[in-house]
Amino acid sequence: MIEAVPLQETADLESIATGMNLMWALTVTFLIFFMHAGFAMLEAGQVRSKNVANQLTKNMLTWAVGIFVFFIIGMGLSNNVGAALGGGESSDWTMFGQGSFDWVMWLFSAVFAMTAATIVSGAVAGRAKLRAYVTYTFLLAAVIYPVVAGMVWYGGDPPILADLGFSDFAGGMVVHGVGGVAGLTAAWILGARMDKYNDDGSVNIIPGHSMTFAVLGTLILCFGWFGFNVGTAATVINPETFELADFDYVGSIAMVTALGMGLGALGASSVSLLMNGKVDTLYVANGMLAGLVGVTGPTDLITPMGAIAIGFLAGAQLPIVFKFVDEKLKIDDVCAVFPVHGTAGMLGLIIYPLWSLEGSAIGGGVVSGGILSIEASAFAPQILGVAVITIWTVVATAAVWGAFKAIGQARVTPDHERDGLDLAEHGVDTYPEFGGPDVATDGGENTVVRTDGGKDKIIRTDGGEPNDGELKMITAIIRPDKLGAVKKALAETGAPSLTVTNVSGRGSQPAKKGQWRGEEYTVDLHQKVKIECVVADIPAEEVVEAIGEAANTGEPGDGKIFVMPVDDAYQVRTGNTGQDAV
Repeated sequence: MIEAVPLQETADLESIATGMNLMWALTVTFLIFFMHAGFAMLEAGQVRSKNVANQLTKNMLTWAVGIFVFFIIGMGLSNNVGAALGGGESSDWTMFGQGSFDWVMWLFSAVFAMTAATIVSGAVAGRAKLRAYVTYTFLLAAVIYPVVAGMVWYGGDPPILADLGFSDFAGGMVVHGVGGVAGLTAAWILGARMDKYNDDGSVNIIPGHSMTFAVLGTLILCFGWFGFNVGTAATVINPETFELADFDYVGSIAMVTALGMGLGALGASSVSLLMNGKVDTLYVANGMLAGLVGVTGPTDLITPMGAIAIGFLAGAQLPIVFKFVDEKLKIDDVCAVFPVHGTAGMLGLIIYPLWSLEGSAIGGGVVSGGILSIEASAFAPQILGVAVITIWTVVATAAVWGAFKAIGQARVTPDHERDGLDLAEHGVDTYPEFGGPDVATDGGENTVVRTDGGKDKIIRTDGGEPNDGELKMITAIIRPDKLGAVKKALAETGAPSLTVTNVSGRGSQPAKKGQWRGEEYTVDLHQKVKIECVVADIPAEEVVEAIGEAANTGEPGDGKIFVMPVDDAYQVRTGNTGQDAV
């Protein structure tokens, strides 16, 4: 019979505990990395189809540039800033030469930094130059985020804001607040997208191209968020005592995270219903994220009631703050990053003492298990920390984007913005089904001799002639982004009835070259909108003039307008025919 041998005699318990801790840290790190897929889908769904590849590229480059910079500069700067401000010991300025444990914890820190960086891309979508965005990502990962993290988490003994009583468990302000405030600041410096605001200040809605992508991205982010919050309880077993460490409260963190997610969606839904009479799908999706952000900072310190209240309030503020930013401040925050990540993170950290766990660093909350007393000073450290981080982020971000703007390198040209950043910045058509070979689709080709003697093939265009009639059909082929202006112009002429169709076609606008896996192809059919309007007693000339003025940009590709006779018309509801039907 084999005699059992105690575990302590066959293994190093400290090594086992360290290994378990590292395995857990790596698992949640990979889960947080997967959130980048969520950000990519969420942002791609909220931009126009002509800017999808640009958003996807920015998300990938955020990781590629940021992870390198955070390895070389960011982590060391964060540790040393924290040490300088909080009285801790200085450390190496790069992660070269470190051991396995340090590298694992560096990677765990890096995915938090990359999350803050990628949030900004959604705010500046559709008009920021790629080189400006990538440079800002470099500086955010190297300096802006590390300074914030150093004041709250790293290097100090304790870090300066933590020493003053500021608490941010999983990055409600350090990560999400920084990203949201930076995004709003960058969007303000850049200015709004073309046609976002009219001369009188009224707002034109510019919908994203895919609600499906946006919701898919939201759910991926929600999945990854459990790694974000639950993963911050990174120590499973205490290596010295071999007793349960941070996992002693991991169940509470998981519960708070799930409740915040659900209540955020309910809060945004409720306010959307009150404001618009309908439950807006995108507000529900963004509300889930706002609720998660709201509970992320105080995840370890709030009761279930706190998660319910903070999650609901974080979701409820989303439509209100977005409307204020969009209509009052006139800041074009494309993906609503400020109300989702900025104000939601601030809200959760400032009001959480109302529901703090008894015996926490702050003390019993007002609505915590019947405890009805709280120190007046409980809110002060949170307000101070939020204010310091906000001011630093605004100043640093404004300096970087302001410098780009001053030298004319912040924003793409109007032509590039109108055509879309996919082709202008990357030479890619995200939806290339309209592409084709270097042959006109009607089978004809024209040849032009260049001044150097060479020959170019161009696409042949055909014309047409209008005819007069008692009923006239005005057909206009215009740029999609001019539809709103044309609808307004038609209403002012007294001809608001129209039919709109998404089409693709070819006219005087030259073909474009696209790339797919490095191979070049020709995009000879451009996406347009076809407007059809039948008039009887309104002069067709006035309608044509109104459409022409509203759709004109002065560039090839503005479109054409055709006037054709209509033999007869029949109104289905009344049976009227001819002019009476129109």
